[in-house]
Amino acid sequence: MLNVLEDQPVNPVEPFLRTDRMPHIWCPGCGIGTTVNSFARALIESKADLNSIALVSGIGCTGRVAGYVKLDSFHTTHGRAIPFATGLKLANPKLNVVVYSGDGDLSAIGGNHLIHAARRNIDLKVICVNNLIYAMTGGQTAPTTPGHATTSTNPYGTFEPAFNLPHLVDAAGAVYVARWTTFHVRQLSRAISEAFAKRGFSFIEVISPCPTLYQRRNKMGDGLDTMKYYKEKSKVKNGAPTGEVGLTLNGEIAVGKFVDRERPDYQTLMRAQYVESLGERYIEVTGDPEPEMECACG
Repeated sequence: MLNVLEDQPVNPVEPFLRTDRMPHIWCPGCGIGTTVNSFARALIESKADLNSIALVSGIGCTGRVAGYVKLDSFHTTHGRAIPFATGLKLANPKLNVVVYSGDGDLSAIGGNHLIHAARRNIDLKVICVNNLIYAMTGGQTAPTTPGHATTSTNPYGTFEPAFNLPHLVDAAGAVYVARWTTFHVRQLSRAISEAFAKRGFSFIEVISPCPTLYQRRNKMGDGLDTMKYYKEKSKVKNGAPTGEVGLTLNGEIAVGKFVDRERPDYQTLMRAQYVESLGERYIEVTGDPEPEMECACG
């Protein structure tokens, strides 16, 4: 029996996981594990240098990803994943820094950091798992909860306008914006690979089920039912104006790559400004891990 087990093929995703921390905390039917699978496959397909990747997450169900991936990772405080990741990137620009968190962490308490990182075009890859609710804390209304959805804080239906996250980060200046669901595993892997190859602020929204709270309260079935729902309701709209891809309770889910453009990232602009202001007094010292800036102010 032992030999038979040893001969079993290893799941290609397994080397990217801290298997000693399994089983994970996610509920049956939750889509976060599916996104991690797509993320790991993107690492394989993009041939990314794992020693150069740093993954940062905030608080919430998705925030637990940092503890399950076998990468340099940090599970930081609520809403502060992006500023921590920004510090990592500025301290060591050669790092490929990934922010992996949920819609509540990134767009509510962390919303200020989200829009300014996009505005500055910090070279970060942000994967936002959007389950349309505060899942870990009891199913409260989130900034992304569609109108008329039932939550623990809106038992008679949500009436607040919801964020259209692709439109928000597009307007703020992100250079790459895409949305897929956990049904679209191959497309998601491809989008993450494209983000790895992109310099600047990239944002990938992944619509994901929370069967325990969102789907149950809104009578949408279990995780399998949600996959069927995503298949039925999703429509690929590559290049669609992001102002037209907002989500509703039971309406169409626009998916695809909405934004892919070029503009100088934060560090490029910073260096250009120092050269313009300091002229010959500005000296860029080459070294490991990245050239540092010096001012020869004599």
